[in-house]
Amino acid sequence: MKKWIQKSLVVAVALLTFGVISPNHIIWENLLDEKAHQKSISSHNTEHTYSVEWSEEQQPSSFLEDAVHLAKEQSLLKFGSRIGPVIADEFDEIIFPKIQEAIEMTLVDLDHQKLNSLAISENPSGNHSEKMFHIYESTTGSDIIRFHVRTDRKPQEGYYFNFHYHTVQDQFAKHYKLGDIYWSKNMPPKWLS
Repeated sequence: MKKWIQKSLVVAVALLTFGVISPNHIIWENLLDEKAHQKSISSHNTEHTYSVEWSEEQQPSSFLEDAVHLAKEQSLLKFGSRIGPVIADEFDEIIFPKIQEAIEMTLVDLDHQKLNSLAISENPSGNHSEKMFHIYESTTGSDIIRFHVRTDRKPQEGYYFNFHYHTVQDQFAKHYKLGDIYWSKNMPPKWLS
């Protein structure tokens, strides 16, 4: 469809100017390069990265190691067999390292006893719901951090999966963006399908 629109514009310019002005192909190439560059920028997030250093008395518990493994498992379960194979590589390279970093950054402030009372939710939501998994305190049932993925439709571009998380520190009000993954112009299937 893009080629059809471009050809139509070339013909329109030629007809409107009676052939005096011919469309320069360099202009079209630059226009296409700019759009491709903007699309690649929107798919890659340029946020800062942080490293977490644990103090000697606060070594990461086995929960932290398990949480990272379970987070990956729950995410792939959420994607299902139709979405998962399409976005798995990009998720592993771009989004999952940020999920791991967010987990570590949130849990670094917790004491060892509280770390040992944490659990990860096991049932991601399906259909069009956002929930991937939550890390919560098992004794009280209160969430510490919530990881979500939302389907966004950007006009003229298509559908994106917006990965973000919320923390208890601001009562889950703020979206902390992890990144976007482009799907296509077609509506994606429901989660867990």
